[in-house]
Amino acid sequence: MERTTRVGNRLLAALPPADFALLAPHLRKVPLERDAVLVRSGDWIDQLYFPCSGAIAFIMGLPNGQTVATAVIGNESAVGLMSAISPSRSPMTAVVRVPGTALQIPPARFHAALGRSPAIADAVQILTRSMLAQFQHVAACNALHSVEARLSRWLLHIHDLSDGGDLVPLTQETLSELLGVRRTTVTHVVRALRASRALRSNRRGQLEIDRPRLEAAACECYKVMSRRIDRIVSGGAERDYTAPAGDDRQRPASPLARAAS
Repeated sequence: MERTTRVGNRLLAALPPADFALLAPHLRKVPLERDAVLVRSGDWIDQLYFPCSGAIAFIMGLPNGQTVATAVIGNESAVGLMSAISPSRSPMTAVVRVPGTALQIPPARFHAALGRSPAIADAVQILTRSMLAQFQHVAACNALHSVEARLSRWLLHIHDLSDGGDLVPLTQETLSELLGVRRTTVTHVVRALRASRALRSNRRGQLEIDRPRLEAAACECYKVMSRRIDRIVSGGAERDYTAPAGDDRQRPASPLARAAS
């Protein structure tokens, strides 16, 4: 926990010091301003971001203009990491929803370190698995659960990544984008959550939540998804990279193999 606090990002904090040192000279701390677009769908990824605080939503847009969130990440994840393996265009738009800070690095610099470090390669795999877990849960939740339950799930998840007490800094327009529904639907659902007192107030640009009541309104996806992703990411800190090369008996299995499926 101490190193996570110092480094800020859990993926980077889990790296052995020598491996982190390959990246450290090229990392630059940058602010994440609310509503800032880090990369747009279809654009080439020219910077990687490792959030230290705040929340970033991955938004999928359709040709008819509709949008829906496929994931929301914080300091357990990264933006654009797959482009470090091969230059690529972003399949989604990444938007800051809760302000914070991130460590930024050019993909070429990250790729150079990746080729020299099994630990950094593992971090890429861990991120891939955690993102896939969230994509799977969100897809299932969107298909099976009510808008009210889905909104409660997103609010809890974003609240976990915020440091504003019981206030979640989201507008109804943002909620509409996250959920893939019209603003009139969001207004109706927010009204229902206020009636159940899961939401205490709906200020301009902020929602005040009652967390126990909001957890009761959310579907089981919130707790299941949170636990699964935490196991995947936390497992990355347990691997022993000191075993001699080629000695599989002394080298534990990859954290990905141990992570719950």
